[in-house]
Amino acid sequence: MQDQLDYYSPPIDSAQLSKLSIVRFMHFIDEHYKLQFDSYRSLHRWSCDRYDHFWEAVLRFCGVLLNIEYSQIVESTRIDQIPKWFIGAHLNYAENLLYSHRNANSKRIAVIEARSAEEFSIFDYERIRNDVKKLATSLRADGVSIGDRVVGYLTNCYESAVAMLATAAIGAIWSSVSVDFGTLGVLDRFQQLEPIVVFVAIGTTYKRKAFILVDKIIDIIKGLPSLRRVIVTNIDGTAIPTSLKSDRRCVRFDEFLQRSCNVENFHFTSVPFDHPLFIMFTSGTTGPPKGMVHTTGGTLLKHIEEHILQTGFLPDDRILFYTTCGWMMWNWLISCFFIGMTLILFDESPLQPDPHILFKIAARHKCTVLGMGAKIYEEYVKLGDCPAEIYDMSSIRMVLSTGSPLSNACFRYINNCIRRKAVIGSISGGTDIIGCFMGASELLPVVEGECQCSYLGMDMASYNDKGDPVLDIQGELVCLKPFPSMPSHFINDPDGRKYRRAYFERFKGVWTHGDYCCISAKTGGIVMLGRSDATLNRDGIRIGTAEIYEVVQQFDEIVDCIAVSQKLKGNTAERIVLFVKMASSEHLTDSLKIQLKQRIRMLMSPRHVPDMIVAVSDIPYTISGKKVEVAVKQVLNGEKVERKTSLRNPEALDNFRLFE
Repeated sequence: MQDQLDYYSPPIDSAQLSKLSIVRFMHFIDEHYKLQFDSYRSLHRWSCDRYDHFWEAVLRFCGVLLNIEYSQIVESTRIDQIPKWFIGAHLNYAENLLYSHRNANSKRIAVIEARSAEEFSIFDYERIRNDVKKLATSLRADGVSIGDRVVGYLTNCYESAVAMLATAAIGAIWSSVSVDFGTLGVLDRFQQLEPIVVFVAIGTTYKRKAFILVDKIIDIIKGLPSLRRVIVTNIDGTAIPTSLKSDRRCVRFDEFLQRSCNVENFHFTSVPFDHPLFIMFTSGTTGPPKGMVHTTGGTLLKHIEEHILQTGFLPDDRILFYTTCGWMMWNWLISCFFIGMTLILFDESPLQPDPHILFKIAARHKCTVLGMGAKIYEEYVKLGDCPAEIYDMSSIRMVLSTGSPLSNACFRYINNCIRRKAVIGSISGGTDIIGCFMGASELLPVVEGECQCSYLGMDMASYNDKGDPVLDIQGELVCLKPFPSMPSHFINDPDGRKYRRAYFERFKGVWTHGDYCCISAKTGGIVMLGRSDATLNRDGIRIGTAEIYEVVQQFDEIVDCIAVSQKLKGNTAERIVLFVKMASSEHLTDSLKIQLKQRIRMLMSPRHVPDMIVAVSDIPYTISGKKVEVAVKQVLNGEKVERKTSLRNPEALDNFRLFE
C-alpha cells in the first residue's frame, strides 16, 4: 500500500476550505439553524438525526425552483412506510436543470458530444433550452400530456438528453435503455409501461463499426401496440429507411423538433414533488425486471445534494462519465445541468480498438471530473499504461468509480497514472435509489480501498445476522432513516408486496440494500465487498467476493474471474469455486492454482481459499458491466436462470453447465 500522504487530503488553508461547497453549506446551517459543526462526521450525524431539516436546507441552499411551496417537509413515519416529501410543493425537473440560477450564462457550453478524440459537436445552454422547448411543444401538440409514458432506445448523445428533458418538461414519465439491449430485453421492460412515444436510435457505432438497428426497431415497435409516435434519432441527414417510413407513426427527430419554432411563451408543466419522473428497472437476472418509480423532487434533490455537497461540482467543471442510457448513472449525469456544468458525452467503446480514447477525450476537452465503471479501471491496470505520462491530465481534480467495488490496485493506478492527489470517489448506491449511499467528499482524505463516507442524510449501518450494527467486521448494508429518492412504488405492484420483499423483509424497519460491506470505526469509510446474494459462506462465515477478486487481479496470467458457492449433493455444506478466464496463450496449470491459493491464503485468510479453480472461456456480465454471480450460482446448483435478456453475453453461462 502506498503512503497515505500520496493520496488526496483536504486543504488546510482556511481560505481554500471556505471555497468548498460543503463548507459554505455548514455556514448556511449555522446561519439558519444556529448549529456549528467541526467535522464531516458531526455534520453527517445531524443530517441523519434531523433529516427533515437537512433536506430542507439542501433544497434552500442549492436553490431549487419551486412553483408552489410545501406545507410539510416529510411525513412523520418510518422508512419502511415510504413517507412522502415536501407535501404540497410543485416544480419541474427540466426547468430546474435548464433555468437554475447556477447556469445563468446561456452561452456556457452544455454538451460536448464526442465521437472520437478529435471529432465532436458543441451545444451551449441556449441551444439545449430552445431544443427542449421545441421538442416538448411538439410532443404536446402530438397529444402527450402529464403522466404519459415516453421511452427511449438510444445512445448517449445530445438528442437523447433533449428527449429526456422535453419529456420531463411536460410532466410525462421517462424510461430508457441502451442500444446494446436485445429486443427481448427492451420489451421485457417497455411492455410493462405501455408507452405512447418511443425515441429510437436508427444506428450506432461501436469499436468503430457501424450497426444499423432497423430490424430491432421494427420488432420493438411491433411489441408495443400502445405506441402512437416513433421518433428516429442518430439519422445524420439521411432519409428514414423505407421499412420504417411506411409506418406513419415514424418521424425524424430533427423534423419533429422543427414543427414548433415559436417557443417564446413555453411553460413548463408544474407537477407535485412526488410526481413520477423516471421508471428505472432492476437488472432482471433473477426474474422479470422490476420497474421502480422515482419522483421528480426526490430525484432532483438527491442528485444535487451529491453533485454540490459531496463531489463539490462547480459551473466551470467538465465531466466525462462513461455511461449508457440504460444505466442510472446517465440520469445522474444529466442532473449535472442544474449546476451549469459541461457534460462530455461519449457512446463508443472505451477500450477497443483504442484503449486510450477516454484519456484522449479528457485531455482534449480539459475534463475536470472523470468517471467510469470499476471494471474499466481494472482493464487499465492490466494494460499497464500511464496516461498521465502521455496526455495532459492536469485539469482532472476528481476521478469517480462505481458499478462494483474499486480494488486497491485501481486506487493506486488512478493516483499514480491518471492524476496524483485527485479526489478518488468510489461511489456506491444503485438504481433502487437512483443515487448513492456513500462515496466522495472533498472534506475528507482518500483512504485506499474505501468509499470515503456515508453521504449526508443517509443513515447507513452494517448489520450482522442478528440485526446488530457492527464496525470493522463484515455485515449487511442497511439504511435506517427515510430519504427523498426512495422509489415511490414499483409498477404492477398494487399492494406494495414486491417493494417490501425487495428491501424490508430481512431486518424489520430498515432498508436492506443487498450489498455486503465493512464500515471502519477509525475513518468512517466503507469497504464494499459485493452483492449479498453472491456472498460466499465458509463454515458459517460470510465472505465477500470482492476480496478474492482483489487478489486474483494481481496475476497477469488471468484477465477475469468469478467466484461462487456450490451446494454439494447429499450434503448441507457448500464449496467455493473460482472460475478464471486466462489471458491469451496462457494456461491454468497446477502450479498456477497452487500460487493462487497460497496468495489468497496469505493476503486474505484460509477461509477465502477456493475449493476448486477452473478455467472458462468467458465470464458473464450484465449490459451495464456487472458480474452476475447469482446467475452462475443458479447454473451450478441446477436452478433455472429466469431472464437472460439483461446479460451482455448470455452464452457465457454455458461454460458453467459442465459443473452442475
